[in-house]
Amino acid sequence: MRDLSQPIHVRLMGEGARDVLAIHCTIAHSGAWKRLASLVSDEATFHAFDMLSHGQSADWDGQGDFQDRNVEAALMVLDRPMDVVGHSFGATVALRVAVERPDLVRSLTLIEPVFFAVALQDTPELVAEHDRIARPYLEAMQAGDWPLAARLFNRMWSTDDGPRWPQLPEATRAAMIRGIPVVPACDAALFDDRAGMLTSGVLQGLNMPVMLLRGGQTQAVIGSINDGLVRRIPGAIGHVVEGAGHMVPISHPQDVALHLKAFWR
Repeated sequence: MRDLSQPIHVRLMGEGARDVLAIHCTIAHSGAWKRLASLVSDEATFHAFDMLSHGQSADWDGQGDFQDRNVEAALMVLDRPMDVVGHSFGATVALRVAVERPDLVRSLTLIEPVFFAVALQDTPELVAEHDRIARPYLEAMQAGDWPLAARLFNRMWSTDDGPRWPQLPEATRAAMIRGIPVVPACDAALFDDRAGMLTSGVLQGLNMPVMLLRGGQTQAVIGSINDGLVRRIPGAIGHVVEGAGHMVPISHPQDVALHLKAFWR
């Protein structure tokens, strides 16, 4: 077990016998899994941790790689075999966990993983389109306007009918503003594949059951990433939740719960 120098908060949800490690998306927190966990609580217990600079965990101290540090946090929680579920950036952490410790991952569910390096290999034009859409929030980041950057980042990824920024509780907005500065620190992992997961034989060597989920109304680049991972991981299956956007586990938890239950069985 690796020693993690900064405190990590873990939330338990559900009462079922199936242990699930759940890893949330950027600028959210472990509570984002609450509704989904309640829908599978009869068979699963979610062990959901707050990533550094999110929820009740400590702020990232800037040391090391941000994805690496959260992989270490995940492995602190993963002290026995579990089903692993990740959303967005959390899904990229989940994939790293499966690559590093396949013996502890009973099954792997990746929901809208933002692993842009896959699309850079397969459909670079869709990454260019994502970059165009991202330009306003990136400009706000460069200007150091964290509230505007968080607002624009949230809107960019909330492509479904979720609440607009003024409708969000003040505490939720503050949490998003707190987390937004870590986003650029994810680029080396997401765009450059710093961890080498696309090296020949790495993903092809995964042997646990793997499911990819995405919303039908999400950004086109996510479809490319999901399809690319399904092609690269032996036996992986992909599903689309129609009418949902990037925040599908929050906006459409009933659909995701049905997919999880069928997959686990």
